[in-house]
Amino acid sequence: MPAETGPPETGASPGHGADALLGRVARGDERAFERLYDVAAAPVHGLVRRVVRDPALAEEVTQEVMIEVWRSAARFDPARGSALAWITTIAHRRAVDRVRREQRAGDREARTAAAPGSAHDPVGERVEARLEHERVRRCLRTLTRLQREAVTLAYYAGHSYREVAELVGAPPSTVRTRMRDGLVRLRDCLGVER
Repeated sequence: MPAETGPPETGASPGHGADALLGRVARGDERAFERLYDVAAAPVHGLVRRVVRDPALAEEVTQEVMIEVWRSAARFDPARGSALAWITTIAHRRAVDRVRREQRAGDREARTAAAPGSAHDPVGERVEARLEHERVRRCLRTLTRLQREAVTLAYYAGHSYREVAELVGAPPSTVRTRMRDGLVRLRDCLGVER
């Protein structure tokens, strides 16, 4: 009986190697993820850097992309394209989302600065923002793990209900319920009126 032969991982093209590695990552293989990271991180960072432009933000987005690859590797369908194409699609979407988010934040700051009669106190604003962030963090800790995960993926990572459902492996209706319940608890904890 002849021995089965397949292309060796080390001599194969990076794309083929990434496909095989991503399949192993989907099964929870951490060493395969380390190797996939070595193959994919540079192209991902290059793409993100071209879109985001800010080096620090590009590094942050690159890390977010690689975390998403780890978490959602099981969603990869080799029939629809290569692993590197799938990963760079995630990277491009994340980078564009970050640029849009940063633009919206800049627009809000510009509107606030242009508002008549608004006294600008940067130190006071930073202190207030820190206190508010700490309140939100404290209230997030009051949620169940599942509620916190759904709320964080939707509101901090910018995912839709459907994307959150895919990431956590739950039906969209379940994710909506978790988010609704979590947001009600957050509202109560933060003392926000309806």
